[in-house]
Amino acid sequence: MPQEAYWNPLVPELTVRSLEASLRFYAAVGFGVRFRRDRPAFAYLELGQAQLMLEEQHGEGWNVGPLDRPLGRGVNFQIEVPDVAAVHLALQALGVQPFRGIEDSWYAVSPYQLEGQREFLAQDPDGYLMRFCQYLGTRPAA
Repeated sequence: MPQEAYWNPLVPELTVRSLEASLRFYAAVGFGVRFRRDRPAFAYLELGQAQLMLEEQHGEGWNVGPLDRPLGRGVNFQIEVPDVAAVHLALQALGVQPFRGIEDSWYAVSPYQLEGQREFLAQDPDGYLMRFCQYLGTRPAA
């Protein structure tokens, strides 16, 4: 029996200036297109269980204010990937400079335990800040 498609209960939809430029960025990261349509230009992307919708800016869009770059100010989106270094290299090949380079970060999840991830931040073609991370596991808190 075929497996039922997974739909996240929360999926950000980002307004973009050029769907094609955005698709090049997200394809380099490893996202695939689940489906797309032309009017308005739209794509539903997924990478593992991470899902993201992109819609090209148009007159009927749900925009509550001017779309000045960088878009998405005040938010960053964390996306878990299998290999942060590979994503970093793929984006560098597209000419994308990281907002913050690769580093290992350890976060307290309890008074006794830390969880780690290798991460870096980059802006997509419209300036949305993406934090790509690779899970490193747990360790005791000091």
